[in-house]
Amino acid sequence: MGSSHSDLREHEVQHLSETTGFSSEQIRNLHKRFKNLTHNSDTLSRGDLEKIGDLTFNPIRSQIIDAFFDKRNFRQDEVGTVEEIGFEEFLTVMSHFRPLNQELTQEDKDKIRKEKLHFLFNMHDKDNDGIITLDEYRQLVEELLSNSAIEGETSKSIADAAMLEVASVTMGQMAPDEVYEGITFEHFLQILKGVEIESRMYIRFLYVDTTTMRCGK
Repeated sequence: MGSSHSDLREHEVQHLSETTGFSSEQIRNLHKRFKNLTHNSDTLSRGDLEKIGDLTFNPIRSQIIDAFFDKRNFRQDEVGTVEEIGFEEFLTVMSHFRPLNQELTQEDKDKIRKEKLHFLFNMHDKDNDGIITLDEYRQLVEELLSNSAIEGETSKSIADAAMLEVASVTMGQMAPDEVYEGITFEHFLQILKGVEIESRMYIRFLYVDTTTMRCGK
C-alpha cells in the first residue's frame, strides 16, 4: 500500500483523492511533507514522527504518534500495529484530522463525524478490546496533566472521579455490586452527543495545518 515512487502519478493522485477527500493539490503538498519527514524514503517510522518539534509538548503526543501505526485507522477493517507506513496510510490518518466541509449533506456529515469519533476512541483504547478502561483513561488524564503542578496521586483521583461520572451518565444508577468495566464506543458517542468536536480535531506539524484541509469536496 502507498506509493513507491518519488513523484506521484496522476492515477495515484486520483485514487488517493477519492479515498481520502483531499484535493490533488493537497495530496501533492502532503507528499512533499512526507518525503521531507522520511528523508526521501518510501516509508515513515515512529522515529521520524518523534523528531517533529511541534509534537514535543503536545500532552497526547504518544497517542497521536501511535495512531499513525494503528491498522484500525487505515479504513481496511484490520487490527494490530505496524512499524512503518507508506504515504497512503499517512494520508488516510491525516484525513481524520480535517474539519468538515459545511456543504456536505447531513448524512455525509454524520458519517464523517462518526469516523472521527471512532478514530479518537481508538487512540485511547490501546489494547483494542472495544473498551476504554479506567487504566487507559487514567493514563490519558495523567498525560494531559503532566505539564501542570498536579501530582500523580491527585491526577489518578481526578481520572477515577471522571470515570465514575461517565458511568453515571451512560449506565444510570448502578447496583452496589455492579462493576463498570469502562467506556464502550456507544458510550463514547453518548458522552459526546451534541459536542462539536470536528473542528477541534486538528494537528499542525512540518508546516501542515489540517484546519485548512476540509473533509469532502
